[in-house]
Amino acid sequence: MSSPYSVSVISESRIEPLQENRVLLVWSFTVWLVVMNTTMFNVALPTVLTELSLSSTTVSWIVSGYSIAFAISSLTFSRLSDYLPISRLLLIGLVILGIASVIGFFADRFYVLLFARILQATGAGAVPGLAMVLAGRYIPISRRGKAMALIASAASLGFGLGPVVGGAITQYLGWNFLFCVTCFVLLLIPLFQRLLPKEEVKKGRFDLLGALLTMGSITTLLLYFSILSTSLLAVTIILFIILSFYLRKAKVPFIQPDLFKDLQYLKLLFMAFAAFITHFSTLFLMPLILTQVYGKGAAEVGLIIFPGAILSAISAKFIGILIDRFGNKQILLLGQLFLGLAVLIFAFGVTLSPYILLVAYIVMSPAFSALTSSLSNEVSRILPFEKIGSGMGLTQLTQFIGGGFGVTLTGLFLSLQDGAAFDIIYRNIFIGIFFLILVSIVMFILYTRKTSLHEEA
Repeated sequence: MSSPYSVSVISESRIEPLQENRVLLVWSFTVWLVVMNTTMFNVALPTVLTELSLSSTTVSWIVSGYSIAFAISSLTFSRLSDYLPISRLLLIGLVILGIASVIGFFADRFYVLLFARILQATGAGAVPGLAMVLAGRYIPISRRGKAMALIASAASLGFGLGPVVGGAITQYLGWNFLFCVTCFVLLLIPLFQRLLPKEEVKKGRFDLLGALLTMGSITTLLLYFSILSTSLLAVTIILFIILSFYLRKAKVPFIQPDLFKDLQYLKLLFMAFAAFITHFSTLFLMPLILTQVYGKGAAEVGLIIFPGAILSAISAKFIGILIDRFGNKQILLLGQLFLGLAVLIFAFGVTLSPYILLVAYIVMSPAFSALTSSLSNEVSRILPFEKIGSGMGLTQLTQFIGGGFGVTLTGLFLSLQDGAAFDIIYRNIFIGIFFLILVSIVMFILYTRKTSLHEEA
């Protein structure tokens, strides 16, 4: 007899029970490690910048390059899950992540470090991307909000613990030792192989050319915002035009064009894009602010960021309950409102006291977790079953493009305002982010209005 927490998964020739609680626990731990790996380097950036004699624009590519590779990888693994077993794809991702960590440990130059981080992201992208596919495909809608919130809380805890762990390791051991943390994911491979459902390989053709065109278009776009080259802008436009025509002609495209015809889905994508720009830009700026304005060390920076992440992790259970009880829309709105409030606190209190930054992030982190949990759940709700894999993958792609885009633009704005007072520099950036959140709220209003009209009809 199956457990009340098990769900039957129908494949082509067999029914496999999913050990839901155990899978979510192990997967959430893996998400925590992967996301912590992302934010550990934010605290190390000032040290890397000094040791390797880099500019703020160049060093931002350690974050932006990771985000781009992570986004493409997440969509790629999600897309491949339509044909290959999730367990096999996750194995590949974790092995790549482990190999990249070894390379990064021995890195002593910027380009080796950047290569190791991009390779890490290529493997790490499998974890959140496939987690959302698993939840959207195999967990009933009645419990999906709780599952999404658990995964999001693990990510939030990783966002917060990353600076603490990263700060301590950087200060006392050196930034190379940050790569040792992600080696632990290799120990989780046997657990996943035993717990994940046994799926069968399905016939299909992966669109490698579409993946390369997508990656090239996004990379050149972010590079343009880094160096503002007219020729690079021309290349970007050409690549996007080619990609647009290609996706319409390809039989099984990397990104399903039909998703771009769904205006409701596109509104959700914009909200995800704006949320990740906000959060990633803030996590990029906070170590710089605390180092440059307040003279804090790496370990102290991590301790200031930590409380917000802990609160986010603690509140995740309640966020999941609220999503399942009241629906996604209410939590989506609250998440955006509190995100906007946090950005305003940053904008007008950035140079007053480091404790104001602490309070602002305490407001931001749970809001970001609530927003992303409800948004992912809403995406899985509105998409038909056969589009969940590609739809969730595109959502992950959009989110981390937003993260990379936000960090790249933030690095650019820092360079453009070079020489101005710190309060003016950072206030301008956060006010710009606030207006982006306002646009996101407008998108939410349009989304709910269209949904209400559809339900009435």
